[in-house]
Amino acid sequence: MYDLETRNRAISLMRDGVPNRLVAEQLGVPRGTVGWWRSEDRRRRGEEFVRPTDCPICTGRDYDRQAYSYLLGLYLGDGHIVSRRKQHHLSVFCGDVWPGLIDAAEAAMRTVMPLPRTSRRQRPGCTEVKSYTQHWTCLFPQHGPGKKHERLIALEGWQQDIVDAYPWDFLRGLIHSDGCRITNWTTRVVGGVRKRYEYPRYVFANKSDDIRQLYCATLTKVGVEWTTMARGSEPFNISVARRASVALMDTHIGPKY
Repeated sequence: MYDLETRNRAISLMRDGVPNRLVAEQLGVPRGTVGWWRSEDRRRRGEEFVRPTDCPICTGRDYDRQAYSYLLGLYLGDGHIVSRRKQHHLSVFCGDVWPGLIDAAEAAMRTVMPLPRTSRRQRPGCTEVKSYTQHWTCLFPQHGPGKKHERLIALEGWQQDIVDAYPWDFLRGLIHSDGCRITNWTTRVVGGVRKRYEYPRYVFANKSDDIRQLYCATLTKVGVEWTTMARGSEPFNISVARRASVALMDTHIGPKY
């Protein structure tokens, strides 16, 4: 269906390192056809297949650390990695009521590693944003069997350096995953009249002691005062309610959107 010139052009681009997806888009050829041409070209040349990657850990390339700090917060909150023999991907679950968060999660994945394919899968009440490559385990060594709150979660030295350099992006990722900005209210008697009083509060909830400690330590570093709200006997909720601290959070984070 395609002339020899188109096929040779595709092979030339692929030999120069251009990904199949981009070759298909540039030449208007299905990705499956491009993949077949690449496979046949390798077979004729006796070349062993090595899956291309732009993983910063494996290739040593520079990458957007600010975007990574945000993505790290998302991963520790509502993310997980599927890493099996034939399936590897990073997933972040985002509530459908915040479409901006869905876009931000996918943009962060693409910014940190542009090469892997991304997709969205509709789930009940949320959207699963996915990026397909086994190399997400290189960038998130916290990956492991079991639930996060049932195992140790500790940052590597290079990850902590990034969080120290971009603390607000890390906090925004955590708030966007397991936190929110709400408006509380109470009543006070003023001049003999009971009046309703409203005030904003940021709340972060996570069962992992380690993740809550990372959140609280980062809050302290940026000058935000916080307290623990005990639900029954389990202190899973971290509150930021003092006016100056809420104003600081509003400046750098704000409500979900």
